[in-house]
Amino acid sequence: MIHEVDEALRQLLAETGLPERGIEVVFDAPTRDFAARRNAPTVSVFLYGLREDTGRRQSGTVAEYDADGLVTGHRPAPRWFELAYLVTAWTNRPQDEHRLLAEVLQCLTATDVLPARLLTGSLAELGLTVALDIAGRDTGLPSVSDVWSSLGGELRPSVDLRVLAPLPGGRTPAGPPVTEGLVLHADQTRPDGPRPDTGPAGPPPAAGPSPSAAPPPPDGPGRRLRYQGAGDPGADGFAAPRERGLPPGRRPRGRAR
Repeated sequence: MIHEVDEALRQLLAETGLPERGIEVVFDAPTRDFAARRNAPTVSVFLYGLREDTGRRQSGTVAEYDADGLVTGHRPAPRWFELAYLVTAWTNRPQDEHRLLAEVLQCLTATDVLPARLLTGSLAELGLTVALDIAGRDTGLPSVSDVWSSLGGELRPSVDLRVLAPLPGGRTPAGPPVTEGLVLHADQTRPDGPRPDTGPAGPPPAAGPSPSAAPPPPDGPGRRLRYQGAGDPGADGFAAPRERGLPPGRRPRGRAR
């Protein structure tokens, strides 16, 4: 998910015409070594923090469907993470850096979400919005001054960009759809002998010894439940349309009883 957000941000900045003007967009840390080896105007989009937005965490699973509407798998609800980027501009003159940083700021504040056309991979499959925010609140991530201190460089003008993106869970494939009804085999005998015919009001039979093993299944094709006189269900299997009788006392709509 992180590399997909990186690619979306790169394309978003590229749409402003930076590559055509010879300005590079990189994701390197703005350290002293980076400043020393830079030989062209550059915009650095450095990821310095990552935290989960626990307020958006949900339970349960989400079903996935194929083109025919059948369930092909399940995924847990996505978890949301806030990605913190330090965006800086690097040129030979401070005035040019300020002008370039203002152009980048204008691009990032022009929309509140990453356009869907820029999303790839899992972000495109989920179809959820990926929000952008120029941070003005404390969310528990390191401050910009602490980041510059950790990098060992001098404090420079920068944009503190936050991206709220979903992380999909692992997919669990679903079993094949049911295409045939349940077949029931009935046996007229008991393991301890034939059932005595005592009639509807006769006493229950005496308890016999507990069987040591189940009897062998009876021969024959058995009876298909919920199908009356059906043979081969055809290509549609158990999902084939069939006539259902109404329960006693019910009548179709629009007809007299």
